[in-house]
Amino acid sequence: MANHKNAADLVAVGTAELTFARSPLGQRLIELQNSGSKSNRAIAEYLLRNPLRIPAIGIEELASRNGVSAATLSRFARAAGFDSYPGLRAAAADSLQGMLQPVEKLRSSIQSSASKLGGASVLLSGLEASLSNARTAAESLDPKALNAIVSLIARAGEVYTLGFGLSSHLASILALDLQPFCARLTNVVEFGGTEVAAGRLLNIGKKDVLIVLSFPRYATDAIRLTSYARTRGAKIVAITDSPASPLAQLADHLLLAPANHPVLSSGLVASLVVIEALVAALMISNPDNVLQASKLTDAISAYLVDSGDSGGRRP
Repeated sequence: MANHKNAADLVAVGTAELTFARSPLGQRLIELQNSGSKSNRAIAEYLLRNPLRIPAIGIEELASRNGVSAATLSRFARAAGFDSYPGLRAAAADSLQGMLQPVEKLRSSIQSSASKLGGASVLLSGLEASLSNARTAAESLDPKALNAIVSLIARAGEVYTLGFGLSSHLASILALDLQPFCARLTNVVEFGGTEVAAGRLLNIGKKDVLIVLSFPRYATDAIRLTSYARTRGAKIVAITDSPASPLAQLADHLLLAPANHPVLSSGLVASLVVIEALVAALMISNPDNVLQASKLTDAISAYLVDSGDSGGRRP
C-alpha cells in the first residue's frame, strides 16, 4: 500500500521527484547512484525518491535512515560537488523552489474538488492521482527519446518485452501493439514463470532490444533478467516510475511513468500513456507501418462490429 494520504500529496511527490531528477543536482545524484559505492548509491536513491524532504532533513537523521555515518554523508556531499552536506541541502532547496508553485496550484485544485464532495474522497483521490500521473508522463515524453527507441526497434533482430506481476499485463499489451511492426517479437513472461522466461531470453544478443516494464513493488526477477540481457549486449529500454528505479541503472533508454496511488501499490494509467505514445511513434515513423496497420484492420474486419451491425458477428 502507498503511504501517501491523498492525491494532493501524491501530486507533490510524483511531480517533484521527476522534476528534481532533471535538475543539475538531480542528474549528479543519478550519476552517483549509477557509479558510486554501495553507500553512495543508497544515499542518492533516498534523495532522488524524497526531494521534498531534503531541505528539512538534518545530516544525522539522513545518516540514520540510510544506515551510514555522518562522515559518509559528508564524503557523499563532496562527491556531489559541495563542500559539505549543508551546501548540498541548500542547493536542493534552490532546485525545488521553482517547481513547487505549479505543484501547489494543482494541490489546491484537487483539494477544492474534494471539498465539493463534502470531504476527502478515496475514490476522488485515486482518480486525481491517476490523472496527475498521466499528465506528468505526457509532459515528460521527449520526442527525440521516442525516435531513438523507435530506431532501435526498427533495426532490431528481435524485440523482447518483459514484465512480472501487474507489469506482465503491460508487457502483453505492448507486445500485442508492437507485433504487426516487428519481424520477430517475444513476450518473455506469458506462462511458466521465471524459469521459462529465462529460457526465452537465453539467446538474446547484440542485435536485439529488450523493453522491460517494472513498477513498485519492483520484481527482483525483472532486474536479474534485464542484467543478463545487458551482459549479452542487448539494448535495454526501461519503462518505470522514477530515475531512482533499479531499472534506470540498467537502461540505455528510460521512459518514465509515475505510479503514485493512494490505495494501489502502483497506478498503471501513466504507463499506458507511455506505451501508446511509443507504439504511435513507431507507426508514424515509417509509411510501411501505416500500411501494415491498414492490412491488419482489413484482415480482421470480418470480426469487428461497425455502425451497420446489429451487434452480432458478420456472416
